[in-house]
Amino acid sequence: MAFRAPTLIALSAATLLSGCSAFRNYDSELAQTNQQLASGNVDGALTLLEKNNTSKDKDLLYYFEKGELLRAKGDLSGSQNAWTSADQVVGKWEDAVKLDTDKYLAQFGSFLVNDKVRRYEGYDYEKVMLTTQMALNLLAVNDFDGARTAIKKTHEREAVIADLRDKEYLKSEEQAEKEGVKTQYKDLQGYPVASLDAPEVVSLKNSYQSAFSHYLAGFVYEALGEKDLAAPGYRKAAELRPNTPLLEQALVNLDKPAKNDDSDILIVVQGGLAPSRDSIRIPLPLPISNNVVITPLSFPIIKPDTSTATFAQIGVDGQQLDLTQLNSTTAMSRRALRDDMPGIILRTTVRAITKGVAQKQINETNPLAGLAVGISSAVLEGADTRTWRTLPDTTQVVRLRLKKGEHHVSLPSAVGGSVVKITVDQRYQVISLRAVGNQVFASGLAAHVIPSANPTAVASLKQP
Repeated sequence: MAFRAPTLIALSAATLLSGCSAFRNYDSELAQTNQQLASGNVDGALTLLEKNNTSKDKDLLYYFEKGELLRAKGDLSGSQNAWTSADQVVGKWEDAVKLDTDKYLAQFGSFLVNDKVRRYEGYDYEKVMLTTQMALNLLAVNDFDGARTAIKKTHEREAVIADLRDKEYLKSEEQAEKEGVKTQYKDLQGYPVASLDAPEVVSLKNSYQSAFSHYLAGFVYEALGEKDLAAPGYRKAAELRPNTPLLEQALVNLDKPAKNDDSDILIVVQGGLAPSRDSIRIPLPLPISNNVVITPLSFPIIKPDTSTATFAQIGVDGQQLDLTQLNSTTAMSRRALRDDMPGIILRTTVRAITKGVAQKQINETNPLAGLAVGISSAVLEGADTRTWRTLPDTTQVVRLRLKKGEHHVSLPSAVGGSVVKITVDQRYQVISLRAVGNQVFASGLAAHVIPSANPTAVASLKQP
């Protein structure tokens, strides 16, 4: 991999064009924002978000985070507007991929630009969860037709991602063989390999298909009377999360007529925050100018959020019900990193060798310029730590039949012990709750958090 003048020009341009993005500590910014959210100060979280995003040209992450914060505040219209802007950005990405996949892969696979200074395009699971969260916003106001449109977009997006990733992984393998890079993440001494090889990560079919998204699709189609479309949704959810009674029962009950006029209620409880990404430096032996040089390189790692206690039950009208977990953003994030690591290692290694050769040649003619290149490399070569941080970590559900009227849902003391009053007035209804720290947020017309109260109304309740 001999160094040539054009490479130096490209490297210099990358340094100049990166601007302040190379120095931005996104994880630190969002840690402060999420502290405000976890304490219940959503307005404070929104203020911090705006303070850290003063440019008129807002990026994808800004819209991701703003949509989730506004949702927690109860401003579903504002949340949907922010996420619509995010969806338009993702839509342009989809158009570029479908128009010329090879061209897109060639641009993204460039070895010269560090991942942290590229335009943020979102991880695959974020793109899919975006339309899923948008569907939840619509369901919170009983707009099942609108939710159906969001769900359809989710399925179409999954197909685009699947086709792209198949081609990307094949191309990455071919490039690694061409460049002679054989390092795998399991070879990185000091890297937390076990976190990427954990059973809950390896068992995922991929990083972007969520059992919750497909189960929600089945519920929406069933509510709209489209049982022929509901069945594939439930079936796919069961395939993604096998041996889950809730998912298996959904298929069994699909063809059973309702025994009474009780409402079919899906309570969705989303807890915690998506994991952060950090950068870890691993020394690797690299062939630079016919010498083996031990060079510290930066790679991303996943750090789970610990702001919110885990819980597996909620109370409904005084009766404790088990929740079924259908989604883990931490597991999906780790699976995404596990799948991306071969490409990350390839790009990082080739870039380090190229820069090493460049710096050696510059040092021989202009030591001061060589020092400048070395400093810029140190700044730019950290791993990319950007990710959608306000996204919920876990999604759990319980499905039950309730009579129309008011009911009370109680959350465990571990997350504040809040009581939520819900109003059931539809044949099918989705109630969305969000727990962060010791705060509980309710979305939509039918759910309202009451600070501390003991529900006195006890309605007859039975699980389907």
